[in-house]
Amino acid sequence: MEAHSLDEVRENIDRLDRAIIRLMAERGSFVEQAARFKTTRADVEAPTRVEQVIAKVRAIATEAGLAPDVAEAAYRAMIAAFIEIEHSALKRVADRLRSPSPDTPDITETA
Repeated sequence: MEAHSLDEVRENIDRLDRAIIRLMAERGSFVEQAARFKTTRADVEAPTRVEQVIAKVRAIATEAGLAPDVAEAAYRAMIAAFIEIEHSALKRVADRLRSPSPDTPDITETA
């Protein structure tokens, strides 16, 4: 599709941005699901998996006509952001496990 004006270019970029964000949100929901199965920081960071994903997206980018370095940079930033979210989720779970429930009676109180 060839644009005939700068406004048309910008409209198409905005349309694509909306689609990209929707796809990132969908990806994020699966990242959240994956986080349920991870119990350590190493599980979250998973450097071997990160490198597998980067290799895959570089290949996809090449096939699609996108500079692989652009795809890699975008994915590394996105993965890093999702890893931070997973670390926060993991910490919340650990904090909940360490803290007694508000409904748990305090057995240190004496009558």
